Amino acid sequence: MESMIMSQYKWVASWCGVAMVMVVPWKILEWAWFKPKRLEKYLRQQGLIGTTYKLPFGDTKEIMNTTKLEPMNLSDDIMPRVMPFVHRSIQNYGKIFFSWFGPVPAVHIIDPDVVRDVLSRMNEFQKPKKNNPYIEILSTGVIQYEGDKWSKHRKIINPTFHTEKLKLMVPAMCLSCHEMIKRWETSFSNEKSLELDVFPDLQTLTGDVISRTAFGSSYEEGRKIFELQKEMGLILMHVLQSLYIPGLRFLPNSRNKRMVEIDRELKGLIRNMIDKRMIAMEAGETGQDDLLGLLLKSNYDEIQKSGNQRHGMTIDEVIEECKLFYFAGNETVGNLLVWTMVLLSRNPHWQELARDEAFHMFGNNQPDIDGLSRLKIVNMILLEVLRLYPAASTLYRMSVEETRVGGVNIPEGTLIILPILALHHDQDTWGDDALEFNPNRFALGVSNAASKGQLSFLPFGGGPRICIGQNFAMLEAKIALVMILRRFSFVLSPSYSHAPQSIITLQPQFGAHLILKQVQASQEINITQE
Repeated sequence: MESMIMSQYKWVASWCGVAMVMVVPWKILEWAWFKPKRLEKYLRQQGLIGTTYKLPFGDTKEIMNTTKLEPMNLSDDIMPRVMPFVHRSIQNYGKIFFSWFGPVPAVHIIDPDVVRDVLSRMNEFQKPKKNNPYIEILSTGVIQYEGDKWSKHRKIINPTFHTEKLKLMVPAMCLSCHEMIKRWETSFSNEKSLELDVFPDLQTLTGDVISRTAFGSSYEEGRKIFELQKEMGLILMHVLQSLYIPGLRFLPNSRNKRMVEIDRELKGLIRNMIDKRMIAMEAGETGQDDLLGLLLKSNYDEIQKSGNQRHGMTIDEVIEECKLFYFAGNETVGNLLVWTMVLLSRNPHWQELARDEAFHMFGNNQPDIDGLSRLKIVNMILLEVLRLYPAASTLYRMSVEETRVGGVNIPEGTLIILPILALHHDQDTWGDDALEFNPNRFALGVSNAASKGQLSFLPFGGGPRICIGQNFAMLEAKIALVMILRRFSFVLSPSYSHAPQSIITLQPQFGAHLILKQVQASQEINITQE
């Protein structure tokens, strides 16, 4: 009897083994070949054109291999260098086409009306869930959340960036700019001009501003956080230049170990500051008017109003939002300022116009919120720089269900790619001079700058998920530009190499070497710290 049962078990086990041997390869083939080819046929039958699926990487290897290593000529037509695959595909297939990220179809959309449609339907088109985990180490926060969690975080964070709150941060921003300018002036010695790669200093400036405005009295801890985030960013820049292999970040190599150490130290520093603030708040002390203080107060108020702890953020979630403050604030404004200085170096007429406006508005006084809001030339210049050199060259979404957009049925799980750089450089939208620096196009505001108005201009994203910190970023950029222009004139150095590169954000690959000359001494300007 026992032998019969055993033989039956062996028979069942054998068939199970055969089934596994047959099923697993079939599932792999279905995932890697049959399903992508069905989806490709489905998209083509609707009149959409694009690349042919190639096993197993799709177009990913070609996209990685077409990255330009050499500098380009001194031009603002940067698409062929920054996004060569997309640039070539637009020429071949038009403004809506598909490509392949591995076995996943990716629909690229450059049409402003369709882009707006995608960004406004945030429940149907969500952030891709399977992000490169290395990026998630750098920061998650509200930019990665969906649904109720996104709504909760957005509601709590919103008051932190209210105009009245930002007004209180102007002195801290001015102080950070003043300190950078003093360092530059000290470097002149007895020379009439100074050659300098301004990009590292501008990155340090924006990190310093975040340290002061986010953590106030905890400025030194804030500086340490900035240094750690900066180191993490440099590691990630190297990682993201190669094809990601799942599980790679778990290998016990020196790079992965260092990233874990940085992440642990970052969270520890931020948690320590939060704990101190929470103790003070519970003791009845008035909260500080820095970003962390405002965020904690808003979070506390939301919990008290609802009477439910779940309506607020956890400490870990507050930590992630603080990391996001650093990453987004530093990358966005640092890049905006460096490209502004490069473009004004190449366009001295606009540099002079901006300098005249800065002196006319503020004289030798510290910039104030009212004057900053009335700047016209400076604002036009910054908007034009954001058009030509947006920090995020691409936005990504994924369809969570089959839906229709742009006259095409989009299958569930399709990656939606919105090439913001291509949208900003589109001559059909911006005119024949779309590839030229012309701030005059914004003289009547963003809505009148292009044929599709604000639909065509998305440096901070669009729809409900538009960047919550855009007013903070523009305020900081205006202050920095005004204070720099009142101290220095600048031109490109002969050693400058024009090499825009998009890894995490759009940056000058070889820095920004400029020649600075002093306009007047900085001690004539009164800088206060309130």
